[in-house]
Amino acid sequence: MTKHVAVLMGGWSAEREVSLDTGNGCSEALENAGFRVTQVDVKPDIAAVLAELKPDVAFNALHGRFGEDGCIQGLLEIMEIPYTHSGVLASSVANHKERAKLVMAAAGIPVAPSKVVARTEAAKAHVMEPPYVLKPVDEGSSVGVFIVSEDQAHPPQELYSDEWPYGETIMAERYVAGRELTCAVMGDKALDVIDIVPSASLKFYDYDAKYKEGGSVHILPAKIKPNIYQKVRMLALEAHLALGCRGVSRADFRYDDRDDGTGELICLEVNTQPGMTATSLVPELAAHAGMSFEDLVAWMVEDASCNR
Repeated sequence: MTKHVAVLMGGWSAEREVSLDTGNGCSEALENAGFRVTQVDVKPDIAAVLAELKPDVAFNALHGRFGEDGCIQGLLEIMEIPYTHSGVLASSVANHKERAKLVMAAAGIPVAPSKVVARTEAAKAHVMEPPYVLKPVDEGSSVGVFIVSEDQAHPPQELYSDEWPYGETIMAERYVAGRELTCAVMGDKALDVIDIVPSASLKFYDYDAKYKEGGSVHILPAKIKPNIYQKVRMLALEAHLALGCRGVSRADFRYDDRDDGTGELICLEVNTQPGMTATSLVPELAAHAGMSFEDLVAWMVEDASCNR
């Protein structure tokens, strides 16, 4: 019997539009792979919708709050609907950047020094020596991220805005110069490494670099020393395992290989719900490993379960 897959997408987080793109792309690929697909734009009545649909599997294409932080995973556990990606605990911990770093550091994975402060405190004065990065502690896709350079007299004043949508706590993290590297893990295997080069018009690998046409160039395989290449792969898998991730995850790194750089390699974060759009990194890494987009999403559906 053909499996009925409910693709959970949209939602109401800051990453709604990206989630819709992910959901549309994955839905088409799943249909091409032979599954019966129902797209579900997730709203607060999602439990009633799923109770009526009775899908065999929920393909989690949500990004951001409620979809990536353990909430939807907990609902799916209660309803006993097998689902893709990581479970409740891994999703919750990985989504909180500071708590994830504590787990990774305890596992011996190098991370940058950081602190969590109130938004108002981060807006008043430098909370650490510049250069540093300010980012929401539990958002993705680089939304609400600022790089504070050495020549900035004060923090970004956008933090004072009454319309600030990303919560009242901010993570300040020491800025690590150099390359932006990423590596996906699929099951118990690390894939290859991409060197992400943002467009010259962009300051860093921000939202536009991630999702807009021409926003960045992906160099695959990354042109870095073989020992560093393998270390990135090893650390990506170790982070995946330390956080208890399942299915597919993606770890992001900074590597300072400048002529006058420190040579350090640090893990920024692990994404338990990596993007699956036309410009996304995981489908590109899977293709490099010889796996089509259809094969990738089919593998994720077959890997789905409860008690993740």
